[in-house]
Amino acid sequence: MYETHIKTALWWAYDIPGNLGWILYLAGLGKFLVNGGITAHLPAAVLLTIPALCMLIGIAELIGERICKLDRKLPAIRLWRGFGSLTCGGLAGVVLSALTLHSNLSTANGILMLAGGVLCFVFAGLIAVSFKKSEVVDPDDRRI
Repeated sequence: MYETHIKTALWWAYDIPGNLGWILYLAGLGKFLVNGGITAHLPAAVLLTIPALCMLIGIAELIGERICKLDRKLPAIRLWRGFGSLTCGGLAGVVLSALTLHSNLSTANGILMLAGGVLCFVFAGLIAVSFKKSEVVDPDDRRI
């Protein structure tokens, strides 16, 4: 089990810009795809979709954690599926949007994705590294 003891105010300070990050990335990707990115730049569209899928996996996992009331005490697999996916998706979003910035139909789309990737990577990563391996084994450890 992994547990974090960061204060609620700090959690929110990391959570809000992190959420803004994946929202910006998905909005930029959506605009890129709708404005002809699929037909004009298929390789770039495929590459830019990979971080979005990682982010969506992380978001789905975090929603599942909230439903199960596992917010601050997580099994390793859930920590990696949630915050790990968001952090990796953010990093991949930064790298790939920077590499493909010139191929975007509008530079604004690339800047949205780049900024979103940075926010997602930094703030999901800050929450992820706040989790430390717990010394006590929880008998209710639900590995889902």
